[in-house]
Amino acid sequence: MDILETSAYDRRQRRNTWCVLFLHLLPFFASCTIYFYLWIPDSAPSLLAAGIKAAPILSLVFLAFSYNGGRSLMGVAGGLLLSAGGDICLIWPELFIHGMGCFALAHLLYSVTFLSSRYSATSSSYSFFFLYLVLWLIGGGLYVYLVPFLQLDPEADVLVPAIGGYVLLIVIMATLAARTRRPLILLGSLVFMASDLTIALTKFNVVDIEYERHIIMTTYYLAQLMIALGDVKAVLEEAADDIHKWKRS
Repeated sequence: MDILETSAYDRRQRRNTWCVLFLHLLPFFASCTIYFYLWIPDSAPSLLAAGIKAAPILSLVFLAFSYNGGRSLMGVAGGLLLSAGGDICLIWPELFIHGMGCFALAHLLYSVTFLSSRYSATSSSYSFFFLYLVLWLIGGGLYVYLVPFLQLDPEADVLVPAIGGYVLLIVIMATLAARTRRPLILLGSLVFMASDLTIALTKFNVVDIEYERHIIMTTYYLAQLMIALGDVKAVLEEAADDIHKWKRS
């Protein structure tokens, strides 16, 4: 009977947890809706436009912070906050390098988080080593392909090494995300790479993609959502493990 009661209690707790999580996500979905309805058409750079663009990510900052507390500012919440800063910078084309710097620091914080004990992974199988290789080949191949286009830019002296450093950081982040073996974290990192790839191909006139802004922002918001949810799920699992250990003691 005790086992049945414990099982029923655990089910109720999980159901309540996911209901609360859904309520926490309502601001994210609402702010995404506002952005896509109001700002997908070309709009002049302004503080209002910057705020609307960054609002979905700021709502995810609150989500990660509410589940993980202040320490998350040096982890996923901090990465999301830096990403929001990057979103604001990219509203103004002349602040592209600054925005890229914010996102590079965000990837660095994500990487540090994925190395923490909460994300400790078992030994990697050959399939995951193959995935690591593919990620590095994609990152390196993309950079080599972009260099001739970057050299045509008036700021080539800054862009060539800066883009190289950024590609290195996002590939490291994706590799460490794969190492966690957590589907949401891994998918989030891969979709993030796809979003940045689209930016690179269109920003530096490699290809002309129809509805590029739709693609970039949809994949970007989706990637950040999956990373934030993956972090929350890791926190909840860690807390559940602690409770079960306490019950057994």
